[in-house]
Amino acid sequence: MANSNRYYLTVAVAIALLIVALLVNISIGSVPIPLSGIADILMGGKENDQVFANIIWQIRLPKALTAILAGAGLSLGGLLTQTLFRNPLAGPDVLGLSAGSSLAVALVLLASFGLGTWTIAGASTIGAAGVFLIVMMVSKKISSNSSLLIIGLMIGALASSVVGILQFMSQADDLQIFTVWTMGNVSSANANELWIMFAFILTGVIVSVISLKSLNAWVMGEDYNQTMGLNISSFRWKILLATCLITGSITAFCGPISFVGIAVPHFMKIVFPSNNHGRLIPLTVIGGAILLLFCDILTMLPGNGTMLPINAATALFGAPVVIWIVIRSKKDFY
Repeated sequence: MANSNRYYLTVAVAIALLIVALLVNISIGSVPIPLSGIADILMGGKENDQVFANIIWQIRLPKALTAILAGAGLSLGGLLTQTLFRNPLAGPDVLGLSAGSSLAVALVLLASFGLGTWTIAGASTIGAAGVFLIVMMVSKKISSNSSLLIIGLMIGALASSVVGILQFMSQADDLQIFTVWTMGNVSSANANELWIMFAFILTGVIVSVISLKSLNAWVMGEDYNQTMGLNISSFRWKILLATCLITGSITAFCGPISFVGIAVPHFMKIVFPSNNHGRLIPLTVIGGAILLLFCDILTMLPGNGTMLPINAATALFGAPVVIWIVIRSKKDFY
């Protein structure tokens, strides 16, 4: 009972922090907006300043919602892959999905096949799906999750190598566009793209919820899995599918965002130690949304009308967490 009360209290505090992060994120920018004015506009009150209303509804709220979706999705993807591989350093990009997306986008941008947002999004999705199919075919041949993890890393290395060759051979203008895309960006998605990203992420969340019992059983070890009659092949397929849908859609519209998927699940397990994914998933989703909102705030702190790349901010939080994981890696993850 006490543990349940602590959980609900933790969720309530996390939701409160999410609301605060959202309001602060919307208020900060080249044109500061008072928090009272933001609350009034968002609640449907009288919009006394139409300029503020336009800035909020057309620019800042879509950007904040993009950060929420991307942070939540990447964090969930990190939790799923860390559980699947029983590896604390696993993340959404460990299967090579982000590298596959980057390779496809590089082919589009650096070969000058087209520079539209939908072209980039389509290329990113195809690249992630292609790597996903490769991983799925390999998973039928091997039973070791560690081996599958290594194969994913090697696929990512091969894709990165090809991207490097394309960068070396590309024109300066195309190279600049691609470089900016690789730094991550939560400010470019429009309303239609937000709905598409939301639909893919929601599908991944539904797959995760359906697999809750299997996720909880998986962390108990192979012997327990066999006792419970867990269909390992089906379970792995579901988790890989959920991770692919989440990572591919986010990378398509936001670029490859690093460290969030690795760091947030660990941080939330410190806040609320548990192996129950029914509780970890909501906390991880909310925690990821909070983190990326605050990282987006950090990118606007220079205050001269320019923004830092989102990956510069996520690395400030994620890199120390990864170092901490490596230092304490002598302990079992589960």
